[in-house]
Amino acid sequence: MRKQILVVGGGYVGLYAARGLRKLIRSGEAEVTIVDPRGYMTYQPFLAEAAAGAIEPRHVVAPLNRVLRGAKVLTGKVTHVDHDRRVATFQPVKGRPYEVAYDIVVMAAGSITRGLPIKGLAEHAVGFKTVGEAVHLRNHVLAQLAAAASTDDPEVRRRALTFVVVGGGFAGVEALAEMQGLADDTLRYHPGIAREELSWTLAEATGGILPELHESLGEWTAEALRKRGVDVRLNAPIVSAENGVATLSDGTTRDAGTIVWAAGGRPNPLAAASGFPVDRIGRIRATEYLTVDGLPDAFAAGDGAAVPDLTNPGAFTAPNAQHAVRQAKLLARNLVAYVRGRKLKAYRHAYLGSVAGLGHHQGVAQVYRIKLTGFLGWLAHRAYHLAWVPTFNHKAKVLADWTLAMFFRREAVQLGGLEHPETDFQEALAAAPAQAQAGRAA
Repeated sequence: MRKQILVVGGGYVGLYAARGLRKLIRSGEAEVTIVDPRGYMTYQPFLAEAAAGAIEPRHVVAPLNRVLRGAKVLTGKVTHVDHDRRVATFQPVKGRPYEVAYDIVVMAAGSITRGLPIKGLAEHAVGFKTVGEAVHLRNHVLAQLAAAASTDDPEVRRRALTFVVVGGGFAGVEALAEMQGLADDTLRYHPGIAREELSWTLAEATGGILPELHESLGEWTAEALRKRGVDVRLNAPIVSAENGVATLSDGTTRDAGTIVWAAGGRPNPLAAASGFPVDRIGRIRATEYLTVDGLPDAFAAGDGAAVPDLTNPGAFTAPNAQHAVRQAKLLARNLVAYVRGRKLKAYRHAYLGSVAGLGHHQGVAQVYRIKLTGFLGWLAHRAYHLAWVPTFNHKAKVLADWTLAMFFRREAVQLGGLEHPETDFQEALAAAPAQAQAGRAA
């Protein structure tokens, strides 16, 4: 009997596991259904470059229905999983919810933005986890520069030119660095704004940035950012964003036109709400074989799973792309073995290192014991991530974007109207009755 395999989530784990299944499963052996709210996988390490205009945003996403031909792709949300009955409640983008039956479930919903009850954060900050947020941030930064160049109010100008990024991990550091590069390039079109007028602050709650890298690389990065005019604030979590004023625990205040929240994520609450065994922070308790601990016919991997790290007894694998991709590939093989009644293989992967891009042709990289900074770190960052971009088609497009950027300046036009294209139309319709009345009066 053909097994029904349901993959919940189309991120790294979902996409790579489904791709692996497509290659390994025999005809008629199993049917794969993958569910994702957006219908595409985002290659998140390139979000910062997409926000800065170095890469076309569409080139950092992979449409699931194109990459996973042969699999059934459903666009919408799984709102609940009843594993006792082997059904998941699915809410499509349009229409009423319905149940999707399965024999085996793969929980790969990943993580969501970690929110904190900070006053003003929801109203005045922007997130940095999706390609939509990256595009919005680009438009916002360019709009702030245009506003500063067009006003005669010094307070409005000062606020528009003040940028605060919360979070000193990879997302926050790369977002700030690439935003700064975008702003520096754009200033050539705003000769009335001096580079020294721009205020950049990186707020980190702990005592160092880029914690997954060696401490010395984090220190080098902090110093490199400071040399570029960034105020790096350590041990200084944000405590308020009320009225758009970022207030840090050390008393620092910034009346900021731009506040970016890049302070990490938390496991998707779906697993805990559906009764799966989870740890204290909400990750699914998984075994080294990527099965859900204590549950038959259930697998889990990636950011939302606590997978034992066999290279470091007592610890769990870090929530990063490196582990997610490798877990997904083993997951596909273990699913096939499970369907065929064969022995599963344990996940064991020593940490290779990490890379980060800092814009301005600078970066940091740690591969085993080798540490690279500056231009070599930047090259390592690009080479490493290009190798992991899914599909040859997307690799070629990203490489083409980089090549063109060597010869042409990035576009500095903000297209904020794309986010709300209905505004002009609605305003025109609202003005129509008044215009008609004026015409009759004349």
